[in-house]
Amino acid sequence: MERLPDLLIQEAPWAGLVMGNHALVRAMIEAGTMVVSTYPGSPTPEIAEAITSIAPEKRPMYFEYSVNEKVASEVAFGAAINGHPSAVFFKSVGLNVASDSVVQFGLMHIEGGLVVILGDDPGVNSSQNEQDNRHFCRMSYIPMFEPATPNEVYLMYLEAARLAQRRHMAVFLRLTTHVCHAREKVSFGQYIPQEFDWSPHFDSSKEGPYIAITKTVFPMKARALDRLGLVEAEGDESPVNAVLEPNGVSASLGLLRGVISASLPAMSLMENLKDSGAQLRLLKLGLSYPLPRKKILDFLRRHDEVLIVEELDRVMEAEIKMLAYDNEIHCAIFSRSDEFLSGELTSSRTMQILRQTWPEIFTPKLGRRTVEASVVPRTPLMCPGCGHRAAFYAIKKALPEGAITVADIGCHTMGSFEPYKMGEVMLCMGASSGIGSGLALGNRERRVLSFIGDSTLFHAGLPGIVNAVQYDHDFLLVVMDNGITAMTGHQLNAGSPEGGNISIEDTLKALGVKHIRSIDCYKKDELGTAVREALEIKGFKVIIAQHPCMLQFSRKTIRKLGEMPGLMSIDAEKCEKAYECSSVFDCPSFVRGEDGSISVHRELCIGDGSCRPSCPHTALELKKRKESAR
Repeated sequence: MERLPDLLIQEAPWAGLVMGNHALVRAMIEAGTMVVSTYPGSPTPEIAEAITSIAPEKRPMYFEYSVNEKVASEVAFGAAINGHPSAVFFKSVGLNVASDSVVQFGLMHIEGGLVVILGDDPGVNSSQNEQDNRHFCRMSYIPMFEPATPNEVYLMYLEAARLAQRRHMAVFLRLTTHVCHAREKVSFGQYIPQEFDWSPHFDSSKEGPYIAITKTVFPMKARALDRLGLVEAEGDESPVNAVLEPNGVSASLGLLRGVISASLPAMSLMENLKDSGAQLRLLKLGLSYPLPRKKILDFLRRHDEVLIVEELDRVMEAEIKMLAYDNEIHCAIFSRSDEFLSGELTSSRTMQILRQTWPEIFTPKLGRRTVEASVVPRTPLMCPGCGHRAAFYAIKKALPEGAITVADIGCHTMGSFEPYKMGEVMLCMGASSGIGSGLALGNRERRVLSFIGDSTLFHAGLPGIVNAVQYDHDFLLVVMDNGITAMTGHQLNAGSPEGGNISIEDTLKALGVKHIRSIDCYKKDELGTAVREALEIKGFKVIIAQHPCMLQFSRKTIRKLGEMPGLMSIDAEKCEKAYECSSVFDCPSFVRGEDGSISVHRELCIGDGSCRPSCPHTALELKKRKESAR
């Protein structure tokens, strides 16, 4: 296949094997989306990577990494009410940050149309919870599409963008981790480049009000409900809400049974039905809110028993049961057992649901063996050379007994695991300063230390810091500064040298922080001393523990030189097997053999030398890789 950036802006139709996130970008381009904003978070980073892979002079849209999801939503909204078709995307918990603004979008007339793309995370693959963001569309009166495959991602974004522009509204497009990262051959349409009209079309006197206060909210809400009614009528006729019969349904069946589902579970069920040969109908919902009530009522009336299968919360189930009750429909409606209220509903799990509901139909096939994969649990590790590891190693040795440590979101969150145990409580991005403040209140016995990353500081950390300065709360904040948004794929942030290059130290000084020290994480003795001294200072204080992301550094070096020039070596005569390097410093480059010996893994070691001070017997040496025996 040709390079993805060229294909994304190819004018002629084409087909290719692409992931859902990449199919979405082509849909944005074909739809004429003018403004796209985001804050990075899995499972959506590949959307931004695909957009930024297109050279800026060829990129057919304005794109930015905003400082957080709330700001990203407001940028897209501002562009959209100015007449420019826009989109914003972020991960599941990013909607929590954005929600203060997003819940107002349903009330507004949005001239250019706005698509809000969610990356939900059933199964908690990369999040701190598996919240079901379908609740938000009901709270904000915003329609929601739920694609199940990369092809549907492409088609439903086009439909969502058309709906948003036609009705001058916001529309949710809810993806999940499986849908974002699945790959499928997708046939794309023609892309017709156009000169965008960037002239301002905002007119509050004609399309307003845009201020939600007591006087205006009721008519704005009435308008939002009217629009939902129009969308519901369209959903009743739309092909994205379809009744499927993979095996046909015989008229001679005693009981007519059906299933209602959406997104990944719907595809899993299709696989189950095809595999089993069971004669059941599947009502697959692509436009899942507002529910297509007429279509659902017709489906219920045609069946004696209906099973509702959805990932996470019982959202559709509650509404469909209420709909059946209000319309005196006597179809038996079944639901999942509680064990299926968490995690992704892949085909093996939906088959279990079907067997629990109709065991006489979905019996295990004779002779078929079910192979359960056995995966050994592994603790997440920081990368070789990571400055966070060096910082945690030094800070742990410097902390007094009983000290309380507070974590935040980022690569440094992994410091909460063994052997560092740095971070005993964590809620969300930017919460560590507020939590640290609360833990310090009236606390004369145990020192409090909070961690925060550089990207997180700009994202959501500043209010907590301002609060700590205002009340001079007695705790130490350590800013883990690696100059990049590393965990989600090395996106630039406001403090990155190639981004905004906003100085964290200058920002903290401007906010009134009196005690600030900046130290390279590799200078472990100096960092440890600084922590001990800071903890003796009464009130709020900050240490900025700096070191560039070494994964990014090593990738750039390998691209340039072919390999890292240095490699750590162990002097066998000096090594006394204290295991400080492998068990306390915990660099994954060190491998302990069955005989107790320690060796260096050539492919993992980057030769940064940060491990050397950890050896109490000075057995670690840095050598040139080419001179080291293979």
